[in-house]
Parts: sequence; C-alpha cells; structure tokens
Amino acid sequence: MKSLLNCLVIFASSFKAQSFLLARSNGLSTATPKTRQKFSKIFKTVLSMKEDLEGLKFLSPKTAFDVRNKHGTPSYVYDKSTLEENARACLSFPNAFGLTVRFAMKSSPNRAILQLFDRMGLHIDASSGWEVKRAMDAGIPPSKISLSSQELPENFAELLEMGVSINACSLSQLEKIGAAKPGSEVGLRINPGLGSGGTQRTNVGGPGSSFGIWHELMNEILDIVGKNDLKVVRIHTHIGSGSDPAVWQKVSHMSINLVRPFPLVTSLNLGGGYKVGRMKNEASTDLLKIGEPVKKDFEAFYEETGRKLKLEIEPGTFLVANACSLLTSVQDIVRTLGSEGRTFVKLDAGMTELLRPSLYGAQHPIIILPNDESVSRGPPLKYVVVGHCCESGDILTPSPGEPDVIGERYLDEARIGDICVIEGCGAYVSGMSAKNYNSFPEAPEILLDNEDMHVIRKRQSVEQIYQNEFPLPNGC
Repeated sequence: MKSLLNCLVIFASSFKAQSFLLARSNGLSTATPKTRQKFSKIFKTVLSMKEDLEGLKFLSPKTAFDVRNKHGTPSYVYDKSTLEENARACLSFPNAFGLTVRFAMKSSPNRAILQLFDRMGLHIDASSGWEVKRAMDAGIPPSKISLSSQELPENFAELLEMGVSINACSLSQLEKIGAAKPGSEVGLRINPGLGSGGTQRTNVGGPGSSFGIWHELMNEILDIVGKNDLKVVRIHTHIGSGSDPAVWQKVSHMSINLVRPFPLVTSLNLGGGYKVGRMKNEASTDLLKIGEPVKKDFEAFYEETGRKLKLEIEPGTFLVANACSLLTSVQDIVRTLGSEGRTFVKLDAGMTELLRPSLYGAQHPIIILPNDESVSRGPPLKYVVVGHCCESGDILTPSPGEPDVIGERYLDEARIGDICVIEGCGAYVSGMSAKNYNSFPEAPEILLDNEDMHVIRKRQSVEQIYQNEFPLPNGC
C-alpha cells in the first residue's frame, strides 16, 4: 500500500494526470474507506503544493534556455515591453496641474534603461553626485535630473550651474548651498515625521530616519533661506520603499502643509516607494486609487491659496521590479539528515547578484525549469535555496522579513543542471549587490525586445575585478 501511495503522489504531481485523477478519485470502489481517504488527502495536498508554486512573469522556458545557451548564467534578463507598460502607468498618475515622473535610478542604473525611460518622457531622481554624472554620461540633460543625497557632492555648485535641481537634505547642506550660491533656487527634502517601508530597513521617514530635514525645524530652515536669499521652489518628501499605500496617502496630505511657508514653491515631490507584489500572494499599489485623493488635495490647495502646484513622483521599484528575471543554474544539491535536516539547492548565483534576501529577508519567486523534460520528476519538494558564496548568510529563501532565519520553499523537484529563475529582480538587485565577493565576476544584463535579445552590460572578466590593484612595492 505504501508503494502504491508513493506512486500516486508522483502521478498526482503531473498536470497531465490531474484531470484523470479528479475523475477517478471517487472511483476506488474496491479500496477500503481508509485507503480512499488517504488517496484524496494526498491528491489534495499535491494539488495545493502545485497551486502555491510561483510562475514565470514574462519569460518562457524556451527563452530562458536560449538566454542560457547564448549568454550563460547567471544573467539578468529585462523585458522591454514590461518596462514600457510600467512607465505608461506612472505617466498616467492622477494630477491636477501637471506631472513629472522621475525614475529613481538607484533601483536599476543601467544606461540603456535610463535612455529607454528618458525617451518615454521620464526624468531622473539621483541619489549621489556619481549618479548624476552617470545619468549625464548616458545622455540625460542636466535639466531633467534632480539630486537628493545623503552626501552633498563637492561639485554641487557646478551641478547647479549646469541646471541640475538639488534638494537640500539637511540643514548643513542648505547652509553650504546658501554660502556657495546665494540667491539660487533650491529644493528642500523634509522628513514629515512619519515613514513606512517594506521592512524597517527601507523606511526613510520618521524619528528613526536620518533622511531629510526634520519637519519641526522650520524656523532654522527659514533663517538659513533668509540670510542667503535662497529661493525655495520645491518641497520633497519620501517615506520609504514598499510603503503602505494608506501611509503614503496620509503623508502626501501632510506634505501640502509643508509648502505653505514658501510662497515661491511650484512643485511638490511626494517621492515613490509604491509597494509592488513580487510573490503571487502580494498585492501591488493601485496608482490611480492612491493618486485621486492626492489630486483633490492639490485642487483644494489651489482653491484656498490660488497656487497651482505641479506634482512630482519618484518610482523605482514600481517601474522595474517585475521587469527583470535573474537566470541561474542549479549547480549542486546537498542534504543534511536528522529531524532538522534540509535539502539545499545551490545556485551559480547568490548575494553577489541578489542581496535583498540576505539584507532584508526579502521574498522572491523561484521557479525550477527542468534541463531534461524527458526525465520524469517527482512532486514538489521543500528546499532551502542558497547562493554560491562562502558565506552562511547567502540564503535566497530566508524567512519573510527575517534574513537570519532559514526558510524553506516548495519547488518543483530540482536536479543539477536545471535552470532556476528568480523573479522580481529588476529593482535594487543588479545595482545593489555584494559585487565581486569571492571574486565572482559581475553578471551580464540582457534586454528582451520581443524576439530580439540585446546585451546591455557584458559579463565582467576576472581580470577586470583586480585591474586597479597594484603589486606589493619593492622593498616593502
């Protein structure tokens, strides 16, 4: 009987067999009620496991294997049509008196992506002076770049003269701008006193955050502005990445009041951080739903003051998160035994390509594509998926929000040589990784345009990793 049940488990794991089993599950007339009950339970369990498995977002299995055959693994694969669709959604954000959509380039700074969004009419949100240079080197006009940085670059005065918009993110930054460029136009990034993020590590508002000037320091702001004859033309707030839509709306309403002390302000930047569902059980922010109340706030402000404020938003994750898949290969499978034993799937990628699970306990869809479909596979199994780094924290399936806790994931039975696709890898992945740890070269980035496959960053050579190093000096 046990061997029969094992066969049924394997059989039930086949989608082709499910309709047959469904029709026959009540037809075991010769079996005992206990056997029929076991059969039904196994069948329902396997179906439930199958339903819980994540699916591919834009790749087909054929395309995945084509990418691996041509470019190897690991590789980042972006989908042009998904990028464009997300950009159009952001450009449709409800607004009363004009809209500027700024791509938060830190989320995915490849020049081809910057150029694609620039062509569609998006502007750029930069988080460092180096990102400003990177954007300009990609052909983005300085007038379309806004800088909000934890570290004001040394050449900020030159950037202002070139037409880059700069938001002072601290009182000292405001002092520096006033001293170097008195009478100039400036923006202010204000910490509104409230924050929200997908995790506490992505929350950039409230008393526990160093981002922006605290909202209750308005007298100090006005003093610096007044003595340097600065013209405050923008107010900027941002509360976190993966923020709660309700909290975002609340802060947006609060931000209107931050404009009042500054009669020359013409733009209110409400940041981004819109929550995006990577896993199938996660919801994404409805931009139209959260945007309509904001539009009404702007209209009410106009009715009260006669001032028409232009809206700015800074999406990053919303634009690119689900537009990229990390293509990897299963390079080993190992087991530990005992009551706490686990089965580990080892990939040829890890925190060197995807740091978010190790850093935040972030969850990403993981899909196994069999290298040989002619070989029958068993039902979904529980796995711990780990990376290739010599680091115990290189785990791709941590417990949700708990990077230090090992999690397990039901996946289709994996074998060495299979492709493993990790979805939701467009934002804060390629541009935010433990690059070159263990001397693993940087992975290439591929852009899919229907059937065409374009390399937008080639694979790094190992020599490029240490090309800036010098040998030990003679006599040292």
